[in-house]
Amino acid sequence: MLSLEEGKKAVKLARNSIESEFREINQEIELSPSFENKRGVFVTIEKEGELRGCIGRPYPNQILKKGIIEASKDSALNDPRFPPLEEKEIDEITIEVTVLTKPKKIGGDSRDRAQKIEIGKHGLIASSDSRRGLLLPQVPVDNNWDEVEFLSQTAIKAGLQPDSWLDEEVDYFKFEGQVFSEKTPNGLIEEREIDEGS
Repeated sequence: MLSLEEGKKAVKLARNSIESEFREINQEIELSPSFENKRGVFVTIEKEGELRGCIGRPYPNQILKKGIIEASKDSALNDPRFPPLEEKEIDEITIEVTVLTKPKKIGGDSRDRAQKIEIGKHGLIASSDSRRGLLLPQVPVDNNWDEVEFLSQTAIKAGLQPDSWLDEEVDYFKFEGQVFSEKTPNGLIEEREIDEGS
């Protein structure tokens, strides 16, 4: 778990990484040793309340500092769902960093998967052959989904049929996330309690 102060620095690191693509950044952020630990991380960019980019690293394959820097730039410039961010948008976006726990496979009978996840606590990964879809813990809360809808939407994200979560051949993994968000563009940063909504 990161402290609030570390979470604030994570978001500032993300913003600096994005801004450095457009302008010179002289501000050096002093990071704690926690940023040297290997963690999964996602960076979400919103503009006027709408998604503008979201890319991350689901698995703890690199140190948190590097993950934040790379995910920030990818979210801004390489999310295939959106055109690359432009410099004029920098002061209009809010940034959210979600630090993940290591995903754990949901075992047992596939029909029991809905009973093994908790809305507001777990994020999901659906995986089948080369297809994979991930939804962060805050997504079902923001969309008022129940457990079955969450499983179905994760399958759709992976390019699978909505009822694929009942298929034993489709693997599901759950993880938890700690979320730090700007309340306004480049403004106050808070830790978000996911189960309470936005």
